[in-house]
Amino acid sequence: MSSFEIGTYAIAALVVLIYLGLPIAIGMLLVSFCGVALIRNEAIAMRMIGAVANDSLREYLFAVVPLFVLMGLLVTVSGVGKDTFDVFEKLLKRVTAGLGIATVFANAVFASITGISVASATVFSRVAVPEMTRHGYQKKFATGVVAGSSVLGMMIPPSLLMIVYAVLAEESVGRMFLAGIGPGILLAILFSATILLLAKTRRDFVFTQEAVLVEQQDLSLGAVARKSLPILSLMLLVLGGLYGGLFNPTEAGAAGAFGALVIAVLRRSLGRSTLWTLLVETGQITVSVLLLIMAATFFSRMLALSGVPRELADFFLSGPVGPYGFLLCYLLLIVALGCLIDSISIMLIMLPIALPVADAAGFDLVWFGVLTVVSVEIGLLTPPFGLSVYTIKSAMNDPELQVGDIFRGAFPFVIAMVVAVLLIIVFPPLATWLAYL
Repeated sequence: MSSFEIGTYAIAALVVLIYLGLPIAIGMLLVSFCGVALIRNEAIAMRMIGAVANDSLREYLFAVVPLFVLMGLLVTVSGVGKDTFDVFEKLLKRVTAGLGIATVFANAVFASITGISVASATVFSRVAVPEMTRHGYQKKFATGVVAGSSVLGMMIPPSLLMIVYAVLAEESVGRMFLAGIGPGILLAILFSATILLLAKTRRDFVFTQEAVLVEQQDLSLGAVARKSLPILSLMLLVLGGLYGGLFNPTEAGAAGAFGALVIAVLRRSLGRSTLWTLLVETGQITVSVLLLIMAATFFSRMLALSGVPRELADFFLSGPVGPYGFLLCYLLLIVALGCLIDSISIMLIMLPIALPVADAAGFDLVWFGVLTVVSVEIGLLTPPFGLSVYTIKSAMNDPELQVGDIFRGAFPFVIAMVVAVLLIIVFPPLATWLAYL
C-alpha cells in the first residue's frame, strides 16, 4: 500500500472506531500509531508518540486550560450568573419579550468569564427558565433561548474552543480571543432579533395562552450596581489585563481564577467539599482536553507523513470544486458531525486534515477558525447529540419537559447561527478586524 492509501484507511478506521464507541483520544492514538508503523516502522512510531507527548504538552501556554476552566466553575457556583440575569431583567423589563433578550445578553456577559457553553446552559436553565415560565413564556421557548444563547460561551473570549484551535493552527491565543468578540456580539444581536421577530409573528410559540403580566422585582440602582460589580470586576481583570498588555493568556487565566476564588469566598458559596469537587472536575476536564490535543497532534503528524492533506489540497483547489467549494463541504461536514460527537473532538479530528487545505487555499486562518467554532457550536443545538440541549434537560430535572421540545425551541437559533456563518463568509472583517488591530 502507498502512504496515501494508509492515511486514507486510517481516517476511515478512526470513523469506525468512534461509531463503535471507542473514546476519541484512544482511537486517534491507535490509528496514528498503526499508520506510522505501516508507513515507516514500529520503532519510528514509538519514538514519534514519545516526541508528540513531549512537544504537545510541555508548552507553558497549556496552563491556560485548567486556569480558565477553574475560573468558570468558580463563577458558576458563586451565583454571579443569577445576578447578571437580574441586572439585564431590570434593564430590559419594558422591551417586548425582554426576559428572552435579557437571557441572551446575560449569557453573553457570563460567557466572557466562563468560556464553557455547558456551564452557561447549566446556570441559566436554573435561573432564567423558571423566571420566564412564571411570566407566561412557553417552556420549550424558554429552554430554547437558554440553549441557543449558551453557545456564546465558546465564542466570546475566553473560549476553550478558541484555545484548542489556536494550538492546532499555531495561531496566537490572544488574537483568536479578539477574533471571537465581533462574531459573539453578532450572534447576540441575531438571537435578540430572532426573539423579537418570533414575539411579533408567532406569539403562540413564545407565550402561553394564559400569559399574564407578573410584577417584576424592581431593583434599585444600588442593587443593580452591587449585582454588576463582581462580574464587571472579573471582566476588567481578565480581559482588560489581557488586551491591555499586562498579562499573557496564561497569566490572565491565573488572575481570573484568583479573582473568581475571591468572589466565591466573599459570597460564602465555597465550602471545603465544594472546592475539592471543583478542583477534581477541573483536573478531569484538563486531562481529557490535553490528552485529546496530544492525540490530535500525533494524528496530524501521521497524516502529514501519509501525504493525505497535500492530495486533498490538490483535489479541492486544482479541480472544479475550488476554495469556497472546499469551505462549504468542510462546514457542512462539521455541522453533520456536531449531531453525533462533541465540539472539541470534531475540531481535533477535522483540523489536522482541513488546516493544510485552508492554508493552501489562501484563507486567513483566524477567519477560518471563527467559522469553524461557530459551525461546531451549531452541533450543540442539533439532534441527536445536542450537548447543550441534554445539559438543560438534566439540569431542569422536569419529567414533563421532553428533549424534543427543547430541540424545537432551539431551532430558530440554529437558523440565526447559519445566518451568522453566511455573514462572516461574505464579510470577513466581522471576524478579523479586532484580531489585526
